[in-house]
Amino acid sequence: MRRSSSTLTRLLGAVAGLALAVAGAVAVAAPAQAATLTQVTGFGSNPGNLAMYAYRPDGLPANSPAVVLLHGCTQNASGYFANSGWQKYADQWKFALIVAQQPSGNNANSCFNFFEAGDTTRGQGEALSIKQMVDHAKTNYGINGSRVYVSGLSAGGAMSAVMLATYPDVFAAGSIIAGIPYRCATSMVNAFSCMNPGADKTPAAWGDLVRGAYSGYTGPRPRVAIWHGTSDTTVTPLNGTESRDQWTNVRGVSQTPTSTSSLPGNTSLEVYGNDDVRLYRISGMGHGTPVDPGSAAEQCGTAGAYFLDTICSTYRDALFFGLNGGGTNPTPTPTATPTPTPTATPTTPPTCVTASNYAHVVAGRAYQSGGYAYANGSNQRMGLYNTFYTSALKQTGPNHWVVGC
Repeated sequence: MRRSSSTLTRLLGAVAGLALAVAGAVAVAAPAQAATLTQVTGFGSNPGNLAMYAYRPDGLPANSPAVVLLHGCTQNASGYFANSGWQKYADQWKFALIVAQQPSGNNANSCFNFFEAGDTTRGQGEALSIKQMVDHAKTNYGINGSRVYVSGLSAGGAMSAVMLATYPDVFAAGSIIAGIPYRCATSMVNAFSCMNPGADKTPAAWGDLVRGAYSGYTGPRPRVAIWHGTSDTTVTPLNGTESRDQWTNVRGVSQTPTSTSSLPGNTSLEVYGNDDVRLYRISGMGHGTPVDPGSAAEQCGTAGAYFLDTICSTYRDALFFGLNGGGTNPTPTPTATPTPTPTATPTTPPTCVTASNYAHVVAGRAYQSGGYAYANGSNQRMGLYNTFYTSALKQTGPNHWVVGC
């Protein structure tokens, strides 16, 4: 049975809902196919008393990926599904969506209880309920257990961090949108202080909180994408930087980016390690999920309150997760490149070169496959193959390049 809400929890639900409030329930846009978002019952013991919804595109093959979506305060499953743009890419690239819903009986404003220890601990509460939804999908939908991902906004973004920390054996990667680091908040009082002005810890201190979420775990840790508007006054942008510190430390990479690039919608992208962690900063954007309505390949979503017309974060996350027909870390075979025409420049290539991924491929330092660029020799993924995405490559041998200088 679901535990009774404490006085603090009810108070936080009433007040945090105003601080973290996002769009209210909206109608689901009619899908182009017969598939619909459907409620699922009996998916487990459900100690967190959450509702589960699932979307399976027509023609979903066996062994397909799945993405778990976690809405913000005052939102529900159908509203987040309809406006975030995930249905477009689920239909296009054939993966399932699992959308968790927080009832008002758990929290007055339907916020996931990211601040309650009983809901953010492995094997307990809401975290376990979400994990049981994934288990149900793997058993009943034939989902590939090695290709499960999670994404959430605001309170849902904080809960996305919870799932990545407590179940690294379940999620291969995740996306935290306008959220906070794992275990920054453990009560009503520091929930507000974590949101704004935020908490400043060392990367190691943040990383230890994640490592403590599953003591003794030695397996791979999820890759993480972090999104934050620079004008977010609800969840201060410091949280984006601190989340970066937390997950780079967990992944064992430097807090200095290996590449930076400029994207549409006044967005800057910093990549850490070998695409271990991404930090997207959207200049001038407030609190919400970045969307970019339109029919182009890189456009998605519906603009509205807390669905902000800037850039389609869903498209970028789907690529980061490897959902466009490939795995999270594809290792394609390089295609043959023509022998460069000799020039009067020295034949010895430079030790370190910083250029766009497109320029690296043209120069023969890298190759492209499936929309991504890969360093020759090491086959390390450098990010999207275009003129906007910049990487630094260092030569360590004949036609052998590694990411970072």
